[in-house]
Amino acid sequence: MLQSMTGFGKASATFSNKKITVEIKSLNSKSLDLFIRMPTIYRQNEIELRKIIGKELDRGKVECSINVEPIGGETSQKINKTLIKSYYRQLSELSEEMGLKEENMMAILLRMPDVFATESEELDEAEWECILSVMNEAIEEHIRFRNEEGQRLVEEFTLRIGNIQKAFERVPEFETGRIASIKERIENNLEEFVGTTKVDKNRFEQELIFYVEKFDITEEKQRLGNHLTYFLETLNEATSQGKKLGFISQEIGREINTLGSKSYHAEMQKLVVEMKDELEKIKEQILNTL
Repeated sequence: MLQSMTGFGKASATFSNKKITVEIKSLNSKSLDLFIRMPTIYRQNEIELRKIIGKELDRGKVECSINVEPIGGETSQKINKTLIKSYYRQLSELSEEMGLKEENMMAILLRMPDVFATESEELDEAEWECILSVMNEAIEEHIRFRNEEGQRLVEEFTLRIGNIQKAFERVPEFETGRIASIKERIENNLEEFVGTTKVDKNRFEQELIFYVEKFDITEEKQRLGNHLTYFLETLNEATSQGKKLGFISQEIGREINTLGSKSYHAEMQKLVVEMKDELEKIKEQILNTL
């Protein structure tokens, strides 16, 4: 199933007197670019989280946020009363010496260094297991989001490939006239600059056949048709194949460009422009495909 690299997942649970919330957001990237934001106490297990997220999400610019909030007014952060009193005495003495007014002293005190202290905690294994459970729920939600976006991409790609096929199927309409036009142009130029009486007819026919064969597009048509079919088949593979689709789109572009360089026909060149336009829209979306 095709997946988008854009995704969002969120899950939460309560453990003891804490609410644990995990959010995972992702955007497109060539590889896995993972950033984890979480309380310091859990940092010792960051490698474990990276392995879990990397295995499940594979690629993308991923941001994971773990937030733990106390329930019922309890908090591990305390005010250092002793230090604040010391700051207050010193500031009061300084204000008196300098003849300054003691205005909004509390706001100043709360900004002083180390007035807030966090009580040291040890990681509870049961709490960590709860965090992992919430993390897995968020990952599942994130993957569900990616799958939904991936289905929209499948619809978009199918539409664009269909448009290329429609334009491609019109190419044979102009092939006979195109070859005749090339022959006529060569003969007219030859007559104008050399004169037909001075030309060996047999040699001219041989050269003409060789020249026209250079503009034959039979192989390009066959390869382009195969690439379009292969692209649609890859869309329906069991696992998302964004990189593979990117390679196939490059091959499609190569054949379309060759058709354009060999066309020598105004209407056929218009079809080539239409196909290129549709292919560019595909390439833009492939950048966001897992």
